[in-house]
Amino acid sequence: MTSQCSIRAAVSADIEAVADLDRRTQNVPHWSVADYLAALSPADGPGRAPGTRRCFFVAEAWPEIVGFAVGRVTVLEAEVLAELESVAVAESLRRAGIGRALCGAVIAWARRQGAAQIELEVRSRSYGPIALYNSLGFVTAGVRPGYYRDPADDAVLMRLALSDERPSGATAGRDL
Repeated sequence: MTSQCSIRAAVSADIEAVADLDRRTQNVPHWSVADYLAALSPADGPGRAPGTRRCFFVAEAWPEIVGFAVGRVTVLEAEVLAELESVAVAESLRRAGIGRALCGAVIAWARRQGAAQIELEVRSRSYGPIALYNSLGFVTAGVRPGYYRDPADDAVLMRLALSDERPSGATAGRDL
């Protein structure tokens, strides 16, 4: 596999590879194929609350999908709420900047949607992802004790204030 990787918007042809990567990755939400397809749907589409939009990026080391990230914004009257819903990178390519680039793409997208901050939740024992999120500027905003099952774990809530500065690693559409 080449070390060259690009970040781009996901398309329906990517879903099988994304679902396969999801199944091989621990500590991701493990969505169904239907959930990933729904993430591709336009704003306010079927099954989506009014005012909700999603972004869905993949990391591609042609011809393979080696990572993905999904984000969501919800517009509530005068407030835009953003969430980094899911990030996964193939185990053999972790710590190569792919997760940073995927997170950066979602962060940049959320900023363009008008969000003032973006939130996420992560297992308390997911030390690598927590270190990545901290390096991107996320701070701990709270803990949900016993939130996760199989295995049992707490959820750490993290938040990043979105300023005019571009986060390190925001590389959507760029080669790594």
